[in-house]
Amino acid sequence: MTDRPETLLARLRTAAVGVLARFPAELRPEIYALSFRVWRVDDDDRRPYVAIGHNTETQYERERDPDDDGEARWNYAYWLLEGFETLGNVPEAPVGSRVYEEEVRGLGVWYDGEFGLDRVLDDEDVAARAAPLRAHFCDAVIDLARHLHADGVIERVVGRPLPAVVFDMARPG
Repeated sequence: MTDRPETLLARLRTAAVGVLARFPAELRPEIYALSFRVWRVDDDDRRPYVAIGHNTETQYERERDPDDDGEARWNYAYWLLEGFETLGNVPEAPVGSRVYEEEVRGLGVWYDGEFGLDRVLDDEDVAARAAPLRAHFCDAVIDLARHLHADGVIERVVGRPLPAVVFDMARPG
């Protein structure tokens, strides 16, 4: 039997448990939703990450107005977005970076070369190569959120089931 390389999904699942466990215990009762914010280091699609965070009742109260119909509660534009741990192809996650790059190279969707946002916006070939990278990472993050629910990790760590909202501000919807 040969050892198979670790997958991105397995790495995300393992690391996410630790991220959730490090949420401050005193804050957990006030968390009403988890956030899985997908982004990229310097907008480079070869450097995706997910910032696993949360939103709180205090943040909601700070952002809502008297006529609010729930917009501030569920629109990530009003949420806490900074200061959360990141997983993926980021310097602070060297194992995850290695696993990610090996996986997408194996899938044949990695591309080399200097990155420039103007190049992606202006060069249809570069944009086309970026699309499968984005899709692959987003699919993994969606699967991660589902897995954390199905396995009961969220309920065990936070004390109750919570919605997990996956979003990429560059790709609304």
